[in-house]
Amino acid sequence: MKVKSIAIFCGSKNGADPLFVKHAGELGELLAQHKITLVYGGGSVGLMGAVANAVMQHGGHVIGIIPEVLVAREQQHKGISELKVVPDMHVRKRTMYELCDAAIILPGGNGTLDELFELITWNTLKIHEKKIILLNSAGYYDYLIQHMDMMQKHGFLYEDWRERIKVVSDPVTIFLMGEDKS
Repeated sequence: MKVKSIAIFCGSKNGADPLFVKHAGELGELLAQHKITLVYGGGSVGLMGAVANAVMQHGGHVIGIIPEVLVAREQQHKGISELKVVPDMHVRKRTMYELCDAAIILPGGNGTLDELFELITWNTLKIHEKKIILLNSAGYYDYLIQHMDMMQKHGFLYEDWRERIKVVSDPVTIFLMGEDKS
C-alpha cells in the first residue's frame, strides 16, 4: 500500500535542541516532495508549526485537527490547506488516526507520549495496523526506548515492541525504509 497521508505527533513547543526544529522542517519538506499529506494537531507554534510550515512552503497538503479548547492556546494555523476544529482531544486523536496511513512521532511532551502510546495500544489490539515511526532526534527518546525494552524484559508486552515501532534518527531514513515511502 502506498502511503498517502502521515500523521505527525509532536510538541507545540520547539524544545531545547535546535535539531528538533531542523528535523521537523526537513520532514515537512520530504512529505511535500513525496506528495504525502500531513495530518497533524493544527497548531502554528512549536514543532507542529515547523512541520506544517515546511510542507506548505514546498507546495504540499496539510490537514490540521485541533480541539476547541486548544484553538486559542495553540494558536491554530491559519495558513494550511484545511483546518478542522473538533470538540475535544479524543475526537482529535481519533480523527487523525482515521485520516492517516502511518504515523511519525517527533519530540514532544505529555500529549505526544499520550498519542504515541495510544497508537501502540490500538496497533497491538489490532484496532489498526498503521506503521509507527519514532524520530529519535538527538537521542531524545533514548530513555523511552530503554523503558520499552524494560517493559518487554519484565513480561508486560505481548510482543516485541520493535515489531510495531521503527526507530530512526533522521527524517531522510524514513523515506529510505521501503517502497511505501514511510
